[in-house]
Amino acid sequence: MEQVEIYHVGYIITTDKAAMYPADIHHWLSTVSYWAKFMPYGVFKRSFDNSFVIGAIAGGRQVGYARLVTDYATFAYLADVYVEDSHQGKGIGKVMMRELFNLQWVKGLRRMMLATKDAHDLYRKVGFTNSKFPERIMEITRPDIYGDLETRC
Repeated sequence: MEQVEIYHVGYIITTDKAAMYPADIHHWLSTVSYWAKFMPYGVFKRSFDNSFVIGAIAGGRQVGYARLVTDYATFAYLADVYVEDSHQGKGIGKVMMRELFNLQWVKGLRRMMLATKDAHDLYRKVGFTNSKFPERIMEITRPDIYGDLETRC
């Protein structure tokens, strides 16, 4: 599998999982994101281990991340994309998306999907559009599956 490691205005943008900081990623996803609040570390780690990932690192910390859930042949689902607030406005998200979508195997995927509440413009810049056939897409959504672990204990 192709690997990416580039430098962008003081950041390392990489697809090397060994260079990433899973605890930092989990912390952000489980405490800041609206889509993975309270996600247990074990669930996060399985998703990290079983996906193709790209991240942004600065000062020995993970400050950006995205993952593709994929079969590496025909389909991918883009998930868990973030850049910490204090690092936004430096083009990190755009560079991560550009590098990810410029990989040859990604260019060969027949379908890629994602869900977003507020970043439509970013994803349009890398080619995403509204579904041409929304009537064909179905889902099971369990937004509160992790719940507030402290109130459940």
